[in-house]
Amino acid sequence: QVQLIESGGGLVQAGGSLRLSCAASGRTFSSYAMAWFRQAPGKEREFVSAITFRSGRTYYADSVKGRFTISRDNAKNTVYLQMNSLKPEDTALYFCAGTLSYYRGSTAYTGSSQYDYWGHGTQVTVSS
Repeated sequence: QVQLIESGGGLVQAGGSLRLSCAASGRTFSSYAMAWFRQAPGKEREFVSAITFRSGRTYYADSVKGRFTISRDNAKNTVYLQMNSLKPEDTALYFCAGTLSYYRGSTAYTGSSQYDYWGHGTQVTVSS
């Protein structure tokens, strides 16, 4: 069992940066693959980025490639999402998620149903 608490959201102007953090409880954090999803008002939850536990392989949605960077610090039980060059369309509630499962294939770690543990989210608002 793991509990996830996000922080770091806020209001930023377009072109600005934010760094989200997700602190996890539990001693087995390093065994979890971790991800960020986001949900804008009236829209479905969408995948943003993920990082595996074994190889540290990273995955990104096309909409954030080259702008966002996911990383993890297993000693601190924390996963980060560095967001640069933010756009108004990045405005959403950002969720941290974790799973112990192992996935392969083109959709590995990109579906919300692949994750067992979720935080409550942190709001990111990008003004134009």
